[in-house]
Amino acid sequence: MTRRLLFSYLTLAVLLLACLEIPLGFVYSRGERERVTGLAEDEADSVSAFASLSIAEGRAAQDLPGRAAHCAERIGGKVLIVDGSGGLLASSHPLTADEERRLASWPGIAAALRGTATADVRTSTIGGVEYLAVATPVAQGGELQGAVRITVPTRTVHERVHHVWLLLALGGLAALVAVAVVGFAIARWTGRPIRELERATNELAVGGTAVPVAITKGPPEVRSLAATFNRTAARLEHLLASQRAFAGEASHQLKTPLAALRLRLENLENDIALNARGSLDAALTETDRLARMVEGLLAMARLDESAAERERVDLGRVCEERRRAWAALYERHGVWLTLAGDYRGEVTAVPGAVEQILDNLLSNALRVSPPGTAVTIDPRRHTPPERRFPHRANGPAWIELHVMDEGPGMTEEQRRRAFDRFWRAPDAPKGGTGLGLALVQRLAHASGGEAVLRRAPSGGLDALIRLPAVAGRGGPGAEAPRPARPLQEAAAPGRH
Repeated sequence: MTRRLLFSYLTLAVLLLACLEIPLGFVYSRGERERVTGLAEDEADSVSAFASLSIAEGRAAQDLPGRAAHCAERIGGKVLIVDGSGGLLASSHPLTADEERRLASWPGIAAALRGTATADVRTSTIGGVEYLAVATPVAQGGELQGAVRITVPTRTVHERVHHVWLLLALGGLAALVAVAVVGFAIARWTGRPIRELERATNELAVGGTAVPVAITKGPPEVRSLAATFNRTAARLEHLLASQRAFAGEASHQLKTPLAALRLRLENLENDIALNARGSLDAALTETDRLARMVEGLLAMARLDESAAERERVDLGRVCEERRRAWAALYERHGVWLTLAGDYRGEVTAVPGAVEQILDNLLSNALRVSPPGTAVTIDPRRHTPPERRFPHRANGPAWIELHVMDEGPGMTEEQRRRAFDRFWRAPDAPKGGTGLGLALVQRLAHASGGEAVLRRAPSGGLDALIRLPAVAGRGGPGAEAPRPARPLQEAAAPGRH
């Protein structure tokens, strides 16, 4: 904001200086030329009057050469005096015989011998020098006696004009520097409340809390914005505190009655008839499903309000740990759990996210995998198309985590809806809550990645999780990450 305000001030100052200095420079240039022309004409009139007296008294040969030389020295130019027929009377500079013969045909002298005074700016054919030529007739009592021609180089005029333009430029630059200094101070003063609002907004975005911003600084619009921000921040903090309190309290209040309900149902097993055992087992199954649903909802609630910072996670180590943790359960169901892939580096994710993602995906894959099939965990580096060509700019580094099963899979429409909360496929096995994939997607997004469902090469489902890789940590020698702080205990909710 400071740069934009300063740029606005400087732009206005440049426009104002241009509107003032450019016309002033042209006016001075024209005035200087007119002044020099007027001085040359006055000098020509003075020499003409002197020459008229000298010719009338018959002293032209004695007086005029000295007068011409003195005048030429004073004005820094040349003086030429001719008689009525164009013959040379006096000259401040030597002339060739040819030039003396053609004096009467020179444009200025010819006009002066006809009684017309002239002033003209010409460029000499010798040396390319621009000069001002003034010619004035010499007359006495109405009788034309001759002509006076004075030439003055315009170099001096140009030097003065250039000097004035330089002074104007330096003055404009000094004015711009002053405007920049004053404008920077004003911009900083104007932008200080905005920067405080930005700082408070960042604190609110990172930690969920913000210190109230002072509303006594800056323009009225900024003070009104600060007051609105303070009200919004206070309300948001209240809502987050309420949600945080709900997540903490509900975690205890809901688990206890569900555990008590399951215990009471299990105690009824010996007291009910054999034909009612099926209903009891169904009640126990629904109780377990309700417990998993509560865990999933609480996990998403804690994820929404925690805004946890991301940390480095050793993806290869986590995949190996989750494979060992689930291997025994898979073996009991007759399903092989394998770990493939060529990536053993680090990714960035919120604490505990990778573990929960794998737990939910492995639980879903086990639920739909027939005995004798395999589920594969496959972490690999994702190579964008532009990275395959050295002359193109490199894109961001991503790591893909695949969990592929050999189950019935899903249709394209089902894969699009699979991440909706509480949605379950029509042919999904019983016992699911419809929250597992929703939680996976939220965890992936919170970690800066994404979750996608695709058709697996074997015909089942390929759950793809794309996570940002840690720069320079793509090999086996990657540094060990900090211990993860899990958001919740590993659960195994159903697919849908």
